[in-house]
Amino acid sequence: MDERLQVLIEELRYMRAARKMTQEDLAKAVNYSPSTVAMVETGARKPPPDFWDRVDVALDTGGAFARMLARFGSPQWLREWEANERQATVLRSYQNMVVPGLLQTAAYARALFRSVGLFDEQEVERRAEARLGRQAVLADENPPQLVAVLDEHVLRRPVGGPVVMREQLLRLVKLVNERPRVRLHIVPASVGAYPGFAGAFVLATLPTGEDVAYLDDQLKGQVIDHAEDVLAVRSSWESIQGEALPPRQSIELLTEVAKSWS
Repeated sequence: MDERLQVLIEELRYMRAARKMTQEDLAKAVNYSPSTVAMVETGARKPPPDFWDRVDVALDTGGAFARMLARFGSPQWLREWEANERQATVLRSYQNMVVPGLLQTAAYARALFRSVGLFDEQEVERRAEARLGRQAVLADENPPQLVAVLDEHVLRRPVGGPVVMREQLLRLVKLVNERPRVRLHIVPASVGAYPGFAGAFVLATLPTGEDVAYLDDQLKGQVIDHAEDVLAVRSSWESIQGEALPPRQSIELLTEVAKSWS
């Protein structure tokens, strides 16, 4: 049996038992026959296409199975980066095009996935939910410090329309004000050419003290751990941060631009 399916099945058994439901109870709740549920739990048959969505509702999991499916469906390079992201003590994120995924609202994420033009609405929802699921790292008992630097153009690019943009920018203000380990800087539009033109990236500092970088492009992301390459990304980070406004001025600019989206 596929290892990923085995994980889902084991979690299904655990959650069903924790809620004191029999296979017959679950079968009734998901509107499948008891034999179907039994065969899925033993690996004798593949789950029907909507099986896990129905299980999430029946067991009131808060979308746990959908998130696991989304994570399992991620390519290897993304799973590798997410593992670094979860264990990082510090995350340094620079974005010159969009709000970082860890700080996006659901509506903003959906608008981005729709703009690709390749996904139907179900896939848009799946990807948006997976992205929001990654944000749980910021709510952990011991979350990483997240320092995000955004180009001012990110605040003014109309992703999803005025309502979506206003909600997104006000969320950024709220996160910075409520979570002391989240810090935000804005590179103002008045800055001329600077190293940020080369593209977005994230630096993760792991518990060992080593840094790993993540670069994104049109096709796929790259996880960079070669020492010289990571050093080059760190040098770019320091130069970019040097062009950014201090936190207080950045929040003032964010608030001002958010009002302009009304």
